[in-house]
Amino acid sequence: MQAGLARSESEGQRRMLALHDGGSRERLEIHPNLWAGIGLVRGGAGTALVGSHEEVAERIKEYHALGIDEFILSGYPHLEEAYWFGEGVLPRLQAQGLWQHPSGRQTAPSAQIPFARERESAGARTLP
Repeated sequence: MQAGLARSESEGQRRMLALHDGGSRERLEIHPNLWAGIGLVRGGAGTALVGSHEEVAERIKEYHALGIDEFILSGYPHLEEAYWFGEGVLPRLQAQGLWQHPSGRQTAPSAQIPFARERESAGARTLP
């Protein structure tokens, strides 16, 4: 991964390489819950929001206060991280008025997951 960063003409890639070059794990946390080490395990010059559901929601709230209202989110592994975010972070953002279900209604965390809805309609227990 690092060899690819070194060949890039991107200023962002070069800065990320400088952070990675001999940096400690602590040095890669460039702001509370903002980790710059994701490029060590996958390509690209990226940073990751890391922490508990509450911590990640708080960081998103801070970005929102700065005027940022759209995010491109990814996680590893993809499916598990989508569940983690949808079930733990989105309800916190919704409670703070920072996210609204596309249909405009309040829902249980599994409401947007098709196979979870099927389980619920078959009598499986759901969250209140």
